[in-house]
Amino acid sequence: MSGIHILGAGAIPWGKQTVMTQLQMALAAINAALRDAELSWKDIDGVVAASSRFEGGMGWGLHANEIVQAISERGVPCINVGGACAAGAIAFQTAFSMIASGQSEAVVVIGAERMPKGFIPRPPGGQDDITDNDFIRWVTMGLTNPAYWAMEARRRIYDYQTTHESLAEAVMLMRKNAANNPNARFRKPVTAAEVLASPMVTDPLHLLQICPVSDGAAALVLCSDRFAARAAKKSVEVAGVGIASGTYGDPAHRIPTVGGSLKNGVPHTSEVVSAAEKAMSMAGVEHGDVDVLEMADNTAWHLLAWPEMLGFVEPGQGDWMLHNHKYDLDGELALNPSGGFLSFGEATTAQAVLQICELVWQLRGEASGRQVPNARVGMSAVLGLGANGGSVVLKR
Repeated sequence: MSGIHILGAGAIPWGKQTVMTQLQMALAAINAALRDAELSWKDIDGVVAASSRFEGGMGWGLHANEIVQAISERGVPCINVGGACAAGAIAFQTAFSMIASGQSEAVVVIGAERMPKGFIPRPPGGQDDITDNDFIRWVTMGLTNPAYWAMEARRRIYDYQTTHESLAEAVMLMRKNAANNPNARFRKPVTAAEVLASPMVTDPLHLLQICPVSDGAAALVLCSDRFAARAAKKSVEVAGVGIASGTYGDPAHRIPTVGGSLKNGVPHTSEVVSAAEKAMSMAGVEHGDVDVLEMADNTAWHLLAWPEMLGFVEPGQGDWMLHNHKYDLDGELALNPSGGFLSFGEATTAQAVLQICELVWQLRGEASGRQVPNARVGMSAVLGLGANGGSVVLKR
């Protein structure tokens, strides 16, 4: 046992926020997590924020400091971490380490984001940097994220005879799972015909097969064994955590700094695979032990490819697993029972925190309408810009 627990989880509904500021969203999510934990701010002795690049943080990414200055200035340590879309997982690991070191007893982890509409720009007032890898990839080469993901999907069609219908079926599953999730933005079920009739963005991916950007906030309360023993709320054990960066030779060419040349034995999206292996090893679990997997599904391709990449099924078997309902809530591996990024839209720094919230609710049996039967072990997996990967394993 790690000796670290989650006492509270809270989130606000995802969408496009026109009323609350990023700070107000963060406070709403934290207060929901504190209510869930049956605690108050006076019980907290640390705050770790996954820092947004778009809003708040006093212009310096000081989001944790901004939160405590707004509500509870008591000298608690504030830590602000980056990591792009993986920032929430890195913030979680940071809070875990604070408690494991003995310096803190109860720490809040928060991710809150109000995303700009459409293509993600430089920070306000920022200039494009011609030496930046992503400037080269996005602007010079025209290889935006949807275009890159489409290349991966096209390669999968060639390698494994994945059909357009399978890619549509992945979206159908996510919408089915999200139908009873009050925090999801897109809850209306869709048919394969509706998915394939949506506008083509970059062949073979249609609009409904790519997650949009959204606004959202999610928070967690982590605590020590000692703190959990005297708390009124039943906790969930943090069995394993892992973060990693990419490995040279990774075949995922979207990362120029680590994907310039292929190297035998280096897995695709190595940062996520490495993080997941660390978390599973720490937790002492095998793939067959995991009941729930909450993973980044920026596109329908991810839902077919990532369970294979992470070792849950053999390469090329994802289509069969999906078609034969093995990824359903009552299947062999419940895949994104929350509805995933495709049903929420991505609020970058908040997304990994939301994944872990969903695992908490599933393991407590509180995911009404989307509950995985007898869920005992849950795992998250997320990817962030700069070749950041994060993974968490929870047990009940």
